[in-house]
Amino acid sequence: MTNQIKSLSLSLILLTSFACGNAKKSSENQTGKTAVKTQVFVPEFNADSAYLFIEKQLEFGPRAPGSEAHQRCAEYLTNTLKRYTANVIVQDFKARRFDSKILNGKNIIASFQPEKRNRVLLAAHWDSRPFADQDPDPDKHNDAIQGANDGASGVGILIEIARQLSTHETSPGIDIIFFDLEDSGESGNNDTWALGSQYWSRNPHQINYMARYGILLDMVGATDPVFAKEATSMRYAPGVMNMVWDKAAKLGYADYFKARSGGSILDDHVVINENLNIPTIDIIDYDENSPSGFFEHWHTTNDNLDVIDPISLKIVGRTVLTVIFEEK
Repeated sequence: MTNQIKSLSLSLILLTSFACGNAKKSSENQTGKTAVKTQVFVPEFNADSAYLFIEKQLEFGPRAPGSEAHQRCAEYLTNTLKRYTANVIVQDFKARRFDSKILNGKNIIASFQPEKRNRVLLAAHWDSRPFADQDPDPDKHNDAIQGANDGASGVGILIEIARQLSTHETSPGIDIIFFDLEDSGESGNNDTWALGSQYWSRNPHQINYMARYGILLDMVGATDPVFAKEATSMRYAPGVMNMVWDKAAKLGYADYFKARSGGSILDDHVVINENLNIPTIDIIDYDENSPSGFFEHWHTTNDNLDVIDPISLKIVGRTVLTVIFEEK
């Protein structure tokens, strides 16, 4: 080997070593440790499973407070949640309806990783309205509704999330609450609605209970839902709402989670914000072209399983799962 070849070989070795050294340094942070990007695991949301959980609720009949169907469904929800966590509490309470009738209510609460102080609250109401006062047939105005979308859809999604939480841990602890007596109110009388969350917000299942934020699901299962940024949510929890809407947009759901203002909705999230100061948002189907502002079959006898669309369940369920699993 000539001296010229030796010199060329040595230059190539030195150049290669220098390049490798620079490549190694570029992958290290200032402490000398290699920075590794980790991908957060988010389990797949099973819309068919959520659909079956909705169907099961409807099999009992309308879940009007005081009915046998209401009692049987409460037992079903409690027992189902106990399959996924040992930490289930049923909060029994009494409340006076607008017509002075005393109702027996049950808030059903499931906790995952209860030892953690960092917590996120997920909620929906499980009762159905005792009166189909918006039905096009006046003869049905005193009939109880099934409430497939108005109540059962949010519950079905959250039971499916509970099933996922039973096998996959999140960084924060999660509390799922099914509120009772949300839908027995009188139009124009605000205090007569959301009786279950009113009671819980003044008597939490744990002394000094606190969560970093909350997400309420209501009417989330109908075809082509529109989730605008509900005004009360934006007043109390704009950061939470924008975060959830951004997650939905990244998942490809911007056509459903609209980046525009919605109306102010009287729902369970109001008293959670006002009484417990937990910034809580309401994901609720808001139709500005509807006379009521809600989906077509709101508070009618047609709010049955036919209105439930698994695609909508997937959109909402996957969004909420992504939010809680990407939490730190």
